Amino acid sequence: QVQLAESGGGLVQAGGSLRLTCTASGSVAVIHTMGWSRQAPGKQRELVASITSRGSTYVAASVEGRFTILRDGAKNTIFLQMDNLEPDDTATYYCFGTISSAYWGQGTQVTVSS
Repeated sequence: QVQLAESGGGLVQAGGSLRLTCTASGSVAVIHTMGWSRQAPGKQRELVASITSRGSTYVAASVEGRFTILRDGAKNTIFLQMDNLEPDDTATYYCFGTISSAYWGQGTQVTVSS
């Protein structure tokens, strides 16, 4: 079992920055990938960024160059640094961690005003 705790969401103006944090607890030694997905009202959940236990990263094309995923392995924590935010980035952001299946956090709201 894995538990994920997210923080860092909020309201920001377009062009601003936020940093999301996700800390894993429980069976953290066997997590091979952690990352972030987001879901806006009326839209499907989409993968935003992920990082493997070996440090390989993926960032969606829609946020590439603006978002960066980082990891503090010693603290079982990942970060999503979001810069130059746009109104279309408004969504609930969910942290996930995968072992044989995916575990999800409860989500944190990010709202970007124009």
